[in-house]
Amino acid sequence: MAKYLVLWEIDSSRVPVNAKETATAWLAFVELVKAAIQRGFMKDWGIFPGELKGYAVVEGTEMAVMTGLTKSVPYVKHEVRAVASLAQVEEAMKASIMK
Repeated sequence: MAKYLVLWEIDSSRVPVNAKETATAWLAFVELVKAAIQRGFMKDWGIFPGELKGYAVVEGTEMAVMTGLTKSVPYVKHEVRAVASLAQVEEAMKASIMK
């Protein structure tokens, strides 16, 4: 299954000014992330302390990744990068030698 690194950033123009509303929004975001982890879509997630940015590692088809990430749009912007595993790199290098 394909693996992707997702660099995400919360759209600061959509963050409520009121502290209670901000906390409520963050908790909703956390629940969204927890649900993605529970269903096996998201393998890892983190935030860069002091920023409205972070990362996630997700697995699935391109369609599953697009569908899964749209749940947080337009509040979160995503930059997605396909990731090759060590085993995939090794296989590719061996295949290039054999040609």
